[in-house]
Amino acid sequence: MAFDGIVIANLTRDLKEKLEGGKINKIAQPEKDELLFTIKNNRETLRLLMSASASLPLVYFTETNKPGPLTAPNFCMLLRKHIGTGRILRVSQPGLERIIQLEIEHLDDLGDLCRKRLIVELMGKHSNIIFCKEDGTILDSIKHISSQVSSVREVLPGRTWFIPQTTEKGDPLQVSLEEFSRLMRETPAPVQKALYLKLTGISPIIGQELCHLAAIDGDHSANKLSETELIHLHRTLTLMMEDVLAGNFSPNIVYRRGEPVEFAALPLTCLAGADYEVRPFDSVSLLLENYYAEKDTLTRIRQKSVDLRKIVQTALERNYKKYDLQLKQLRDTEKREKYKVYGELLNTYGYELSGGEKELKCLNYYTGEEIRIPLDPQLSAIANSQKFFDKYNKLKRTFEALSQLTVETKKEIDHLESISTALDIALKEDDLVQIKEELTEYGYIKRHYGKGKKPKITSRPFHYLSSDGFHIYVGKNNYQNEELTFKVATGNDWWFHAKGIPGSHVIVKAEGQELPDRVFEEAGALAAYYSKGRGNDKVEIDYIQKKHVKKAAGSAPGFVIYHTNYSLVASPQILVEEI
Repeated sequence: MAFDGIVIANLTRDLKEKLEGGKINKIAQPEKDELLFTIKNNRETLRLLMSASASLPLVYFTETNKPGPLTAPNFCMLLRKHIGTGRILRVSQPGLERIIQLEIEHLDDLGDLCRKRLIVELMGKHSNIIFCKEDGTILDSIKHISSQVSSVREVLPGRTWFIPQTTEKGDPLQVSLEEFSRLMRETPAPVQKALYLKLTGISPIIGQELCHLAAIDGDHSANKLSETELIHLHRTLTLMMEDVLAGNFSPNIVYRRGEPVEFAALPLTCLAGADYEVRPFDSVSLLLENYYAEKDTLTRIRQKSVDLRKIVQTALERNYKKYDLQLKQLRDTEKREKYKVYGELLNTYGYELSGGEKELKCLNYYTGEEIRIPLDPQLSAIANSQKFFDKYNKLKRTFEALSQLTVETKKEIDHLESISTALDIALKEDDLVQIKEELTEYGYIKRHYGKGKKPKITSRPFHYLSSDGFHIYVGKNNYQNEELTFKVATGNDWWFHAKGIPGSHVIVKAEGQELPDRVFEEAGALAAYYSKGRGNDKVEIDYIQKKHVKKAAGSAPGFVIYHTNYSLVASPQILVEEI
């Protein structure tokens, strides 16, 4: 999934159509690495989101108005001062670089017309938003890069902005056959990899697509391509670049079993087959908003849940070690019965000993076989017998204690793993509130607010509508699982859960009707998707009517028991519409 030069070319074309001539109305900085411009053009109000996040750099139009902090950051204040009411004259992309430039006209302090450039670099961890004078002198940037951080280029006020060239790459928009052949012959890398290593703006998936279109094995070494293959591959690249220059874009996302696997601004014929589904979009901005908004949410929520994850992981690691030690100690108690038999046999045959023996050979009347019992020669038969009974009683007490402790430790591990899964499911900051409350209730987090006060809970279970019109509810955490199963669901509703692994409770409201087979498949797929087995191809699902599901005595919220259930195997995916 690459925000490559071709996607940016498509995006630049959309930005040109909508932004050129528009007036900047508002500038906000919702996050430390993100800008939100409100622009008015042709009686239309547009919101342009620009992010230089290292994990998720992007630019797209959005309908969502993200609030900024009460005190605007310095970079935001500088932009407001210079171009707060500026007019966007031109939107451009240098070559096929992952860069978008906005040329903005504004009035300076003396009322004279001036021009500035806002440069958005979308280069992974090197992404940045840089504000420059018309001549390229940097006024400021959303990220400051000193010479200590980068030896290639400083991004600081007063420096001159330029495009860093760390490796020799060809421009795919105008690369000649001779240059293309030279670049390919310089590397022993596979062809599909050589394409994005040696050409600007080409991503791995486009390299794969070019090989597919040219009918060339992408894993074949680039420096071993024949002259004919090089000519054919160069011609395929040229045809693709002609589409880019002409603006013949087809923004699309490719899904595999309901999960997005790739997106591109051009058709991806290399990803075709029964497992793949292509969803086209009217604009690349709409594609990016749909795809990245969800991914951005997940990235942000992961950042916000770091502390909770650390608490859960630390507790899990401690309990894993404790559980392993308890099991080892429990295995050591397995020899307790042997000591009991030794003691009983000594009481039976001890009269045969005269004293000073190191062992007793006798018949084990439990098995009918001869047995050798080791003895302490300094002790009498009765004393040796008592010694074995003492060992037996000690191991018996240890066994009884450990049998209970291992059950409790395993319950705690299961509980923590269910919380860990709930953190993976969380999509909003509100979802973390209930998880934090559960960790607090069970003593993993110290409660800091006043006694009796609890945080406001606004998170609600997922709500889906099956293809046949049945309502399906999915818990996001243990509290919601408990509520769905024992308050929302009635006796004849159906309950689904991934077998033997942490996951959400899925409830299908039957409303007294018999469910079609398709509903069971859709609910099973949801139970698989919202479980620890989400990354597997298949997950076994238990399902049963709610009236057969009981609360496990003394267990954590969301833990239940049931005995007579049905099973199905489902692929983790969402096949239904969310309400």
